[in-house]
Amino acid sequence: MRVFTPDEVAAGTESKYLGVLVAAKYARELNSLPRDAMPLGEEKKLTTRALEALTSGQIEFRLVKRRRKDEPTGRE
Repeated sequence: MRVFTPDEVAAGTESKYLGVLVAAKYARELNSLPRDAMPLGEEKKLTTRALEALTSGQIEFRLVKRRRKDEPTGRE
C-alpha cells in the first residue's frame, strides 16, 4: 500500500481536500468501468490508482459552480 502525503495530494490541486474529492470521483469512475477494460496485472485498489493518477498529473478536472435552488435555470 502506498501512502500519499497531504502535500502530494495538494500539489496538483488548490488544496488537499479538493485533491481527495477529485481522486474519490475518479475512483468511482474507475469502478463503473467494465472489468474487461482494466489492464491485466493491475491489482491495485481503485483509490490507490486514483491517487497515483492525481499526483502524477494524469487527471484533468475543472470546478463547476453549483447552482442554487432559487436561481433560474434558463429553461423557463
